[in-house]
Amino acid sequence: MAKKKTGVGTPATTALTAAGVPFTEHHYMHDPAAASYGLEAAEVLGVPAGRVFKTLMADVEGTLTVAIVPVDRTLDLKALAHACGRKRAAMADPAAAQRRTGYVLGGISPLGQRQHSPAVLDESALLFETIYVSGGRRGYDVELAPGGLIHLTNARTAPIAHTPG
Repeated sequence: MAKKKTGVGTPATTALTAAGVPFTEHHYMHDPAAASYGLEAAEVLGVPAGRVFKTLMADVEGTLTVAIVPVDRTLDLKALAHACGRKRAAMADPAAAQRRTGYVLGGISPLGQRQHSPAVLDESALLFETIYVSGGRRGYDVELAPGGLIHLTNARTAPIAHTPG
């Protein structure tokens, strides 16, 4: 996969470039009225929703943790806690997530965050040659191999997502 340069630099793309991890940038016009940033990205980019991953921040017994799950699924907080060797997890305070990552909600990337946090990637990512994650801005995703994401975030993989309903 070749890296396409567009002149849009974010901490995420800076981290990818510095590490030599191949990626492709995907820009799209974000609709502020969209109910789900991730599902919007999948639809606009013409990619199956299970291949586009959202970045969520959770508080796992006092440790802010990055959870990366498909946009068409929901984070299973109990499974996340278990994957981290803990008993409980809750969604992080949005303001704390923004301060910790340096990104705005809807544009939080698992890459290039202001402060490192433990990361868990839903194991479904391993089914794909490449996946899409936020590039650090709303309307901007990067496509990369799951292995590159795991390498840069030091993520573990685990079944942390479930189908809503």
